[in-house]
Amino acid sequence: MKDNKLIAEFMDLKSTGLSIYKESDYKYHKSWDWLMPVVKKCFCTGDNTFEWDSIMDAMWTCDIKIVHSVVVEFIKQNNKTNHLDKFEKEIEEIERIEKDNN
Repeated sequence: MKDNKLIAEFMDLKSTGLSIYKESDYKYHKSWDWLMPVVKKCFCTGDNTFEWDSIMDAMWTCDIKIVHSVVVEFIKQNNKTNHLDKFEKEIEEIERIEKDNN
């Protein structure tokens, strides 16, 4: 399940020969023991309270499929934001270097 791989990357759990888990072993979609640490990390990541509200609403359903889906969307949005932030910082650095060289 590709969404579980996305979650594993978010949790810094690498699917390599050095990892104790293979990608097929990830149980984020069917085990609260696996999913709840991800939920906790989502709440400790970023400052988008709208996304946190979505996770909280999903938690109230007590349906792991819904929570899993919302967490995946949170991670995708978080990844987009991080890529944009990195891009903006690179542009600022280029502009600073150009200004210093003039």
